[in-house]
Amino acid sequence: MSSPLFELWRYRLLEPLRWPETIFWTFLFPALLALALGIAFRQQQPDPAAVAVVAGPGAAELEQALRRDPTVKVTVLDAAAADRALRLGKVAIQVVPGTPLRYRFDPTRPESSLAHLTVDTAVQRGRGRTDPVATVADQVTARGARYIDFLVPGLLGFNLMGGGLWGLGWAITDARTHRLLKRFLATPMRRRDYLLGHMLGRLVFVPLEVVTLLVFSWLIFGVGLSGSPLTLAVVIIVGALSFAGLGTLLASRAQTLETMSGLINLCTMPMMLLSGVFFSTSRFPDFMQPFIRLLPLTALNDALRAIMGDGASLLAVAPQLLVLAGWGLLSFVLALRLFRWT
Repeated sequence: MSSPLFELWRYRLLEPLRWPETIFWTFLFPALLALALGIAFRQQQPDPAAVAVVAGPGAAELEQALRRDPTVKVTVLDAAAADRALRLGKVAIQVVPGTPLRYRFDPTRPESSLAHLTVDTAVQRGRGRTDPVATVADQVTARGARYIDFLVPGLLGFNLMGGGLWGLGWAITDARTHRLLKRFLATPMRRRDYLLGHMLGRLVFVPLEVVTLLVFSWLIFGVGLSGSPLTLAVVIIVGALSFAGLGTLLASRAQTLETMSGLINLCTMPMMLLSGVFFSTSRFPDFMQPFIRLLPLTALNDALRAIMGDGASLLAVAPQLLVLAGWGLLSFVLALRLFRWT
């Protein structure tokens, strides 16, 4: 006679077959997202700085000087049209001819600040300025420094988080709303076995999710693995269990799917924005960094990027593993105490 834990684990393997759409969200969606963002931010020369020269005396001479620079795209507009183009973001900077020459731009926009430097350099050289120091610019395009190399570990961590929270939290709450959990009250089923069955069942799907995304990104974009596959596997398993524990905690008392959906979104949205999925966490102020580093998705993403990009060892990512293990263990202990069958 098989154990309750084994039967629950087998049930978790068969349950997703009831919802074929989970195949799309679990396996295809991360690959399509990587494809779309990888193409959008592919390695290429930056677009020329869009510049609006305000029509008036001296505009033609200024336009001619700027057109000699291939990194600048010049348009001559009247004052009203130039103001509108700058306000709508169609141009990065506005140049008003005169003495002195006036630049109008938003310094909070990085492309505008860069355009200011580019345009001013072109103007000054057009007026005869020479550089006192000779320089040589060597262009380096190394694999591992591309945006797609930064993005894939973030998507992998984000997918593991989604699988743990939505995969477990939604399934447990759905069983509660259909009164399936209530039937276990008449059996010797223990909460520990039920929750562990869900968490261990989650581990079966993790390799399929990970391999699908990694193979796809390798074939299409050449994203490689610098570190040990075994180290990567350990981090992935710890991360998956950490979010599985958090998913069981969120589902321990949720009575409706609407409540569960709100709790998951409340948990995932801050981490999606703060934990460096699509952009670096260094963009946030210094006073936020200690809090950001304690988030489980931040720890997972940092560890994945360290292994995939820098070849970090298991010892090097031990701090991130401790954060993940702490979240998973604490969540599971709380879930055992708070869980209700009804």
